[in-house]
Amino acid sequence: MYPDPRLSGYLTRALSHELAAVQQYLMQSRLVALWGMADMSARMRSDVNEELVHAERLMTRMLILGIPSNAAQLPPVRTGRSVEEMLQIDRTLEIEAIRLYEEAVHYSARIRDSETETLCSAILQDELGHLRDLDRMLTEIRKGAA
Repeated sequence: MYPDPRLSGYLTRALSHELAAVQQYLMQSRLVALWGMADMSARMRSDVNEELVHAERLMTRMLILGIPSNAAQLPPVRTGRSVEEMLQIDRTLEIEAIRLYEEAVHYSARIRDSETETLCSAILQDELGHLRDLDRMLTEIRKGAA
């Protein structure tokens, strides 16, 4: 049995996205630590760990389906020059993830792969939570600047 090529594409893109997020959040965490912002650095490290869990869950599913876990070339890290700019960049990354997981959930349901649908749906909920957190932090920053 060969894995569905479109599903394979979704899972491979999702893995690449999660690994890109790990790389970006880790770099940002180190940068804000250098700026003396230990609390922000710790929050970003928490995001790194959550994205690693997503990557691990995707890899496991790919192994079960016989899909080689081969993340494509990762995009360059975008750190930003301020915390607000970082959060805006991260917001864009999360919106991309949400769109990807929405498509993957829809397609998985269409081909009746309930396990992949459940996995992608769970990660989608996490990504929606990240987006809400980012929006909240951006609002707080803007209120503080006003």
